[in-house]
Amino acid sequence: MFSVDTYLSTLGWTGPVEPTARTLRELHKRHMIRVAFDNSAHARLGTSILNDIDIDLDAAFDEIILGGRGGVCFELSGLFRRLLTELGYDVIILSAGARGASGEFGPDFEHLFLGVRLDGELWLVDVGFAGPSFIEPLRLTDEEQEQYGVTYRLIRRDGYHVLQRKGHVGDWQAVYRLKPEARTLADWNGSATDTPDDDDPGWNWAGQLVASGTVIHGRSFDTGQLILVGRRFVRVDNGHEEVRVLVDTDEYRKTAEHILGRDR
Repeated sequence: MFSVDTYLSTLGWTGPVEPTARTLRELHKRHMIRVAFDNSAHARLGTSILNDIDIDLDAAFDEIILGGRGGVCFELSGLFRRLLTELGYDVIILSAGARGASGEFGPDFEHLFLGVRLDGELWLVDVGFAGPSFIEPLRLTDEEQEQYGVTYRLIRRDGYHVLQRKGHVGDWQAVYRLKPEARTLADWNGSATDTPDDDDPGWNWAGQLVASGTVIHGRSFDTGQLILVGRRFVRVDNGHEEVRVLVDTDEYRKTAEHILGRDR
């Protein structure tokens, strides 16, 4: 059963709960560190998992926040939305299309995350994207923003805001594109559930991975993120990125258990 006090305890937050930017940043980062992204419970369902995103929050709370299962975007963002709303934040639902390996973006309703209206600004709040992404919320602004050695910016292109990130090495890389428009859960009905079409470049990264049953794990730590997509392992720490394939089965298993918090 959903409980604000229990949720905050799980996140390890004992500070003030008034809706401020500082508290929002703290809760977001703690959520990213303590609650893993994990699609393994859903991967076998393929695209059908996208057909019903209006979840039972009490059941999800018991399984994820209390049970430590980990979850996917609409589960994690759904729970965090409930928490923030209970704490008095002005929260809206947002959608995005993730950048695929080819550089193309997925459909607009490929990913669900949140926006928080606070102090006259809109903050992007996303605890349900495996990454690499951002650890603390970002303001919707033309200004560059830096977190833990990674610089972020939002550029306007073709009617979208494109979120890009850059570490210490390399060029800007897009994360996803969005329109800062409030969505409803009903907007997902039929929007991201079509069968992938080989002739449609818009069906991309996330949709293809879900359809293929690829298992994805992700979790943040104090200065970076760990992401495991299949056997491709990405570690980002203070803006330095390491990417390698975990060929050894034992190393893969131990890495997955570490990301999911099962080795504690």
